[in-house]
Amino acid sequence: MTQSVTVHWLEDYTFVGKTPEHKSVIMDSPTVANGDKCAPSPMEMVLFGLLGCAGIDVKLILGKSKKEITKLEVKATAERRDEFPRIFTDIHLHFSVSGKNLDDKSVSRAVKLSAEKYCSVSAMIDKTVNVTHDFEIV
Repeated sequence: MTQSVTVHWLEDYTFVGKTPEHKSVIMDSPTVANGDKCAPSPMEMVLFGLLGCAGIDVKLILGKSKKEITKLEVKATAERRDEFPRIFTDIHLHFSVSGKNLDDKSVSRAVKLSAEKYCSVSAMIDKTVNVTHDFEIV
């Protein structure tokens, strides 16, 4: 399966990404260190992609297990190296799940299946990044 997306430069270091279906996302980088920006950076978008992928997986897996989810939040804490390219070295995902009939075994299984089998983003980055995860049932 071939996929294609495009980015167009807007101004300074701001780009808009577009899909063939005309869905858009803006990315930005500050012009000076710690400067202002109007949108997430490309590296933050990598984290968003990982969180979205993992969150979707966990929601689907728990749903197939007849677990009713009322809230699901996934947070990433990431470390980047100082030298270029400034890649992520460590990413920790924390899943916070609320719902009915939830238990540690089911949530742990869903998180593990996402990380080890289903999340395409995780599968791409885990060769170069130490990705860890934990969860809490709220």
